[in-house]
Amino acid sequence: MRVHRVLADAAADLLKSVFRERRVLDQQLATAFKQNPKWGKRDRAFIAETVYEVARWRRSLAFVADCEEISALCAAQWRRMGAGIPDWWNHGGATEADMEVREKQLPEQARAIRESVPDWLDQWAVDEMGEETWSRELAALNQRAPVYLRVNRLKCEPEEALDWLRREGLEVDPVPELADALVMAEGKVLPKPMRADGRIEIQDAGSQCIVPLLDARPGERIIDACSGAGGKALQLAAEMGNEGRIYAMDVEEAKLTELKRRARRAGASCIVVKPITGTTAHDFEHVADRLLIDAPCSGLGTLKRQPDLKWRLRPAAIERARAIQRELLGEYSRMLKPGGRLVYATCSILPSENREAVDTLLAAGGFKLLEELFISPAKQGCDGFYAAALLKEG
Repeated sequence: MRVHRVLADAAADLLKSVFRERRVLDQQLATAFKQNPKWGKRDRAFIAETVYEVARWRRSLAFVADCEEISALCAAQWRRMGAGIPDWWNHGGATEADMEVREKQLPEQARAIRESVPDWLDQWAVDEMGEETWSRELAALNQRAPVYLRVNRLKCEPEEALDWLRREGLEVDPVPELADALVMAEGKVLPKPMRADGRIEIQDAGSQCIVPLLDARPGERIIDACSGAGGKALQLAAEMGNEGRIYAMDVEEAKLTELKRRARRAGASCIVVKPITGTTAHDFEHVADRLLIDAPCSGLGTLKRQPDLKWRLRPAAIERARAIQRELLGEYSRMLKPGGRLVYATCSILPSENREAVDTLLAAGGFKLLEELFISPAKQGCDGFYAAALLKEG
């Protein structure tokens, strides 16, 4: 593996935008690839591996390189990748020989350094989860994420999708205990034409576990109150056989526009998008048979696939998310009929965003906890999620 100057510079520039300007890595990478169509498959793979692994291991690489400059972090990562450090790359860090020595010293360093997280986040998680649990989950979150797919039963059955993908030369396997889930071989990606086909969607295995908690039935009215681009709404449509009505709501119209496109592709005609306004909860009072609140959160359960998040996240953002979660549970629960089922979910592993938020609703009265779901990156190997199903009494 050779390091080419233009690709090295491109990787460093991307990391500058992420670390210094707090841009979102996958969005920056997608833009760079679009602007440089002449980059080949290997070029893109080299840049992607460099930037994602530097984002994932920023602090441990800084220790190995004995320098926090982006050029030194890249150099230490290329050494790990087996590419070596080019003579022309002026990084200002340790020599390769010294890096080898410091790499062996890494296991002796503090967890925040060897597992590469900000000190404040390490302490915050320990305070909430305890040393043992946080250490286990953090180690799992630092592993690369597999690519999980969900078969769209509105278009085909899982066996048909599996045969189709394998005929196209893709290494995919079923996921035990998830009837519609497939997982791709490590390091493989789904070609763009297949992503646009409509028979399958990219959706993490943990995310696919949330919708079944709603126990939705064909013909019912469902509200997905924080739908985003609609991964769970699309899954709901398939589970309901396109019979009924799914109101997909969000404050960001751009996400709802994307959901419309995805729904057309998937053949999910039962989905109706609704921008959230100040009167939405009142306008839809007692409309829903089932209500999904997939609440805004810290996103700590998703560090496998977006390692740059830990450098963008701030304590104030977690505090703000916790306040929003409690507000949504109190306000949006009005949209659920008495006797209806509410599912509250996050992609966080912090108890303060999960059961503690649910306890606030339970303390206010009118709801009964039916079941909880904890998706652990350490145990299940996918993203981390929490969900609780509650019955609205009365």
